[in-house]
Amino acid sequence: MEKVHSVDEYIDNHSSYREALELLRDIVLSTNLTETIKWNAPTYTLNGKNVLSIAAFKNHFCIWFYNGATLKDKYNLLVNVQEGKTKALRQMRFDSLEAINKVQVLAYIREAFLNEELGNIVKTKRVKKELLIPNEFQLAFDSSSELNSSFQALTPYKQREYCEHISSAKREATKQSRLEKIKPLILKGVGLHDKYKNC
Repeated sequence: MEKVHSVDEYIDNHSSYREALELLRDIVLSTNLTETIKWNAPTYTLNGKNVLSIAAFKNHFCIWFYNGATLKDKYNLLVNVQEGKTKALRQMRFDSLEAINKVQVLAYIREAFLNEELGNIVKTKRVKKELLIPNEFQLAFDSSSELNSSFQALTPYKQREYCEHISSAKREATKQSRLEKIKPLILKGVGLHDKYKNC
């Protein structure tokens, strides 16, 4: 999707839901949330923290509550779009302008605002992934202490990128070819995809 630079531009790009998006925007702006664009969508924050976004899709439009799991959901309007994966994010989904009940929507927004203000947010635990070093890598490390020490000096994220790059190859020849190509990068202390970052 084309990058948007303002909420007005976002609404213009979703003209089939123009009235509905404008109504949601007006409801949100009746609170003290700050309007901005993040992830190419209208996002509303409190003291720099994301509280909610409005978005339009092919068959519906919605409000995303970033800490929606903390909301009481008195009217059963919230859904977890990725059950089992999403911890905090909840969506209030609509398919028509008439489906928006301003009183209910505002009640949810005020509760989300208050929760953010009080610090009542979902605390997510980061699960540390175990680093699985492919055999091809281990053999290369055993034969080159310089390669091994350069690899160990990389951040865990970069180490994982390299290991997954080797492991994802199906054929042994491909694994060896990839290994030869990445050795110079590891020795330089750069990540697999560093050249694409900060462009």
